[in-house]
Amino acid sequence: QVQLVESGGGLVQPGGSLRLSCAASGSIRSINDMRWYRQAPEKERELVATISRGGRTNYADSVKGRFSISRDNAKNTVYVQMNSLEPEDTAVYYCNADVTSSSTLAKNYWGQGTQVTVSS
Repeated sequence: QVQLVESGGGLVQPGGSLRLSCAASGSIRSINDMRWYRQAPEKERELVATISRGGRTNYADSVKGRFSISRDNAKNTVYVQMNSLEPEDTAVYYCNADVTSSSTLAKNYWGQGTQVTVSS
């Protein structure tokens, strides 16, 4: 079984920064794309950023220039550095990844989510 565990959420003032981490564990053979999603209250879950195994990145227009996604393949971990945070960034942030394990073909996994609150 594969698990994704996020960490790093919390309360931050507008203009501040946070760094989220998501570590994958279990019988992992390889991880392809890794992603961060977020879901604000009463809104649909939205894709924030994607990073391929080779390091190619894509961002939602709303976070371009402020968020930076990265990964450490040796640690099976993905990060998102969030700068210049705005109240509109308040949401539960979820890690998502396409993982090939020792017993299955590529399968999509979700983390449990971590709350980010931007408020003064």
